Amino acid sequence: MAVAKEILTRPKEDRRLLSNIPDPLNRRRPEDRRGFRTKDGEIDPSDSNGLHNLKERGRRYVADFPVRVKIGGKKGKMMELSCQDISNTGMLLKVPAEHDTEFNVFQELSLKFLLPGGIMPEGYESRIRMRASVVRVLRAEPTENEKSVLYVAVSFEQPLRHYLSRRRWGLSVATASLLLFFIALIVVLMRTESVVYFKFNKFLYFYSIIAAVFLLSRYFFGSLYRKVPVNLQYEPGVSIIIPVFNEEEWIDRTILGCIDQSYPIDKLEVIVVDDCSTDTTAKKVRETIRRINREGERFKTEERIRFHILPKNAGKREALVEGVKMAKHDLVVFVDSDSFLEPNAIRTIVQPFQDPKMGGVAGRTEVENKFTNALTKLQTVRYYISFRIMKAAESWFDAVTCLSGPLSCYRKDLVMANAEDWLNQRFLGHQATFGDDRSMTNYILKTHRTAYQDDAVCSTIVPSKTKIFLSQQMRWKRSWLRESLRALTFMWKKEPFMFLFFIVGLIVPIAAPVVVLYNLAYVPIVHGVFPTTFLLGLALMAMLMSFAYLFFRRSKLWFFGFIFVLYYEFILLWQMPVAWVTFWKSTWGTRETPQDVMEKNKKLEKRRMREMRKKRAKVES
Repeated sequence: MAVAKEILTRPKEDRRLLSNIPDPLNRRRPEDRRGFRTKDGEIDPSDSNGLHNLKERGRRYVADFPVRVKIGGKKGKMMELSCQDISNTGMLLKVPAEHDTEFNVFQELSLKFLLPGGIMPEGYESRIRMRASVVRVLRAEPTENEKSVLYVAVSFEQPLRHYLSRRRWGLSVATASLLLFFIALIVVLMRTESVVYFKFNKFLYFYSIIAAVFLLSRYFFGSLYRKVPVNLQYEPGVSIIIPVFNEEEWIDRTILGCIDQSYPIDKLEVIVVDDCSTDTTAKKVRETIRRINREGERFKTEERIRFHILPKNAGKREALVEGVKMAKHDLVVFVDSDSFLEPNAIRTIVQPFQDPKMGGVAGRTEVENKFTNALTKLQTVRYYISFRIMKAAESWFDAVTCLSGPLSCYRKDLVMANAEDWLNQRFLGHQATFGDDRSMTNYILKTHRTAYQDDAVCSTIVPSKTKIFLSQQMRWKRSWLRESLRALTFMWKKEPFMFLFFIVGLIVPIAAPVVVLYNLAYVPIVHGVFPTTFLLGLALMAMLMSFAYLFFRRSKLWFFGFIFVLYYEFILLWQMPVAWVTFWKSTWGTRETPQDVMEKNKKLEKRRMREMRKKRAKVES
């Protein structure tokens, strides 16, 4: 079966492989390859994200989509060209042979095109009508099979960001903010009704009240969240650990993103630990390190990138602990092997550690392959709300309950203090092999604070096939149940409101399947009453998620918030009862861990025994 092709943005490569590392020899100026700088010509030293943001605005992306171009006024000549690359400020057009004499520098054009999703970062996908001017006319040298080709570089009359802010997102975001307020008000009024009718069905109305309070409080505290500002004088040593298993497709990009950070070279190292991959991952890692070292002599990359292969396949936790043992710095960052760091991620994620009681910090994870299909678009909205609202709300109380695997930072001494218990963790007699991020968070949270840093961003490849996605979600629910029960033993020691927050967050998902069955099946069948109130509440919850996403992200994907809530309610929710009775299981279901291999062999053995019994029965008959 052919593997579905992931749709990813493809930035044009910088002429420098390591373009974000601070130059110790000061041979290059602090600007991107296209010379983008602030208005006064200098980058504000108090804004650590200034250079990164400027680079993002000037970044060019590989493209291939049609553009309708008109030369002249209303009666001008119309033609269809092909966009070869695009940035926030302009594009490169490929001109067919029949039109290659009609363009010259400073010529005014009218452009009309549909910018597809996945070409540029999320939020740019839209229909565009804009004037532009020709800045360069380039002719490529002919090849053996093709004639010479003309390329025309054009500059937009205004940056796409400004165009979209004025034409599309200005009114939409204002509308979303008003709708969020009215939705919250309606939810409060509906729950007031629950209080009035509480005596008629105590369980149902009590659940309705706490579910509404839980949801609204998360959005409320999420809106109060403020990231820890960057202190440019605070640059602790950081060791990045990348555990890898059969990740030949993405590992090169992961390593590059980790080493190419805007962080002092003497304060950052990268350690890749291979858990005995059975594909060409090890070869790909070595090739990537060689390529980095060829260009990274003055950045001392040979001293700062290490590769270690475990003697046998032992699991992700063993790989992480081995990396931590090798680490020479006081802070360790865990990065999944299919996750890609933004150049300022390390500088930002370390900032909360200025508090000596801070034990671990989570960054924000975004979906890299968001435009692949509807499933990845659903996950895009879900991921963002999970981090920017849910984790941000927990961070208000310094008690984030899951420092997620794609990007999280810990104090090395805390990881080592809990390493043995973490590696040997068992639950109901079974070894705990997944949920390593939530499990380590519990160990840290017992004695220290945990936080969320919104500006520390990475992107990750999410499942684009339903079967793999459902296996992942089942694994997450099992680990959530297991680790939530563990957290009950110490969360009561935290801030009282956070403990209440935690208890309600535990009750609501566990009881949800019972409540949904009661409202959508029992009430209509037994009492003949259509569940209008329940469905209205579901719609309000979906709107809250969608409009919050629109407000923060200014993206056309906001509508998938509605779809995700329905998908969760009618599909994902019913994994919860299964998780209740199987949360002791230790198989991943999405990778060949030792436990998965054992489970697979057991199934094969059972199938073999059944076939033998059938054959024996046939012979005897």
